[in-house]
Amino acid sequence: MSLLLSMIQETTATVDIAAEVEKINGDMGMLWMLLAGILVFFMQAGFFLVESGMTDSKNAVNIAMKNFLDIAVGSLAFWFVGYSLMYGSDAFMGVFHWSGFTFSQGAADLFFQTVFAATAATIVSGAIAGRTKYTTYAIFSIVMTAIIYPIAGGWEWNGGWLNNTDGIMPAEFIDFAGSSIVHSVGGWAALVAAWMVGPRIGKYLDGKPVEMHGHNQMYATLGVFILWLGWFGFNGGSQLAWGGDDAIAASQVVLVTNLAASAGAIAALVFTWIKNGKPNLGMTLNGALAGLVSITAGCGNMTESGSVLAGLIGGILVVLSIGFIEKTLKIDDAVGAISVHGVAGAWGTLAIGLWGVDGDTGIGIFNGGGAAQLGAQAIGVVAYAVWAIVLSFVFLYIIKTIFGGLRVTEEEEIQGLDISEHGSIAYPGKRVREIE
Repeated sequence: MSLLLSMIQETTATVDIAAEVEKINGDMGMLWMLLAGILVFFMQAGFFLVESGMTDSKNAVNIAMKNFLDIAVGSLAFWFVGYSLMYGSDAFMGVFHWSGFTFSQGAADLFFQTVFAATAATIVSGAIAGRTKYTTYAIFSIVMTAIIYPIAGGWEWNGGWLNNTDGIMPAEFIDFAGSSIVHSVGGWAALVAAWMVGPRIGKYLDGKPVEMHGHNQMYATLGVFILWLGWFGFNGGSQLAWGGDDAIAASQVVLVTNLAASAGAIAALVFTWIKNGKPNLGMTLNGALAGLVSITAGCGNMTESGSVLAGLIGGILVVLSIGFIEKTLKIDDAVGAISVHGVAGAWGTLAIGLWGVDGDTGIGIFNGGGAAQLGAQAIGVVAYAVWAIVLSFVFLYIIKTIFGGLRVTEEEEIQGLDISEHGSIAYPGKRVREIE
């Protein structure tokens, strides 16, 4: 009898210990997710510094106002309707989800997903800086965080049609932290917006682009450092846990993220050095961001060497893409947002189909996985591009029609949006740079 009681007590103790361990792991995961969300929130400061530093000083207040708008209005819009469209339990063919207003599965998850939504909207801001009505941007920011981004996110992160291998998908689409879902959607929306708004005054002379230097490269550099730091939360937090037996450890995700960013920066630095004879700070900064975007989709499905290769190619692609969009397409992207987020995002998504891994198993065409994963990645890339381009055009056209245009007047643009749109300036006294 005493032996039986002893065995029962030992079994009870074991169960209690296991329950406590599970509870602690859950609390640790929740804590990491919350801290990661705070890091991503801080990225808004990085975006502001990059955008303002790479553009004219007379628009710095306008850029600050846009970034505050993104997080404030985006938080409310995503809480009120966006989260429902992304994670709702009711679904139509895996394309459209819904569960009612202010639907949430938990505070930590809602907060974490909210700051992602704000990031997607902020990408558009940089591309159209210096000539866009604040009203136009405010309305489109709401549309991005409440409709365009959330619906697209549900296709992958809520078991949507991109994960349905019984349909057109040859394999489940993979986008661990959002190279396509967040960055490409924002990048392609920026492409449409920049095309519809048109180039800044003085950007093109006789059809040739004129380099318009930003007013403070130190701001831009500090902004990239902040974004680099925030990306550890962006990618590492997307594990939605700290680790576990069946999960990629967040530390591994952070490691490959850092390697890809470093590789992207070095690739852009060396490439522009060889091409132009001097290392270029602006392109090096964009190279680091391109490396970060390039690994965002595959940070849970990429080896260290694979992440370095993805970052290296992303850093070169962003330099080539910025030149192509500016010179060939004649689209004025003030900070290179289309290339950094749209092009590098598409590349990072496709890279999984080339040398991605699932644990110790290769799933890319170059490491024994066959073509199925690459096919799935390509379908996802095209789907997100079409969705973002079409929806952005439709909503911007509606905004343009209702509000009499997307752009400020020529006089207001020359004067600067700080004064014309907000009645204020960032630097009292002599301007850093004036347009005559």
